Amino acid sequence: MSATSPKRLTLLYFASLAECAGKDEEIIEFAGNDPTELYQQLNQRYAFDLAQHRLAIAINHVIANWHTPLQDGDIVAFIPPVAGG
Repeated sequence: MSATSPKRLTLLYFASLAECAGKDEEIIEFAGNDPTELYQQLNQRYAFDLAQHRLAIAINHVIANWHTPLQDGDIVAFIPPVAGG
């Protein structure tokens, strides 16, 4: 699928992802379609230490599928596995 018009997204990072990015939140312009493309782009920028399949994704505070189309203004959170018990 081809890229669409740029969307302004708020990204939230937790745990090791925040450490790799050097921040826990940022606003970006993204011309892709879904969280999979977004994570690939961000991984190239920040060299995250977690593979996509190990993460959950939330869009606008609701757990979502990695292929959910992103919309302008979305809040996207990458959620690493939680340890403990």
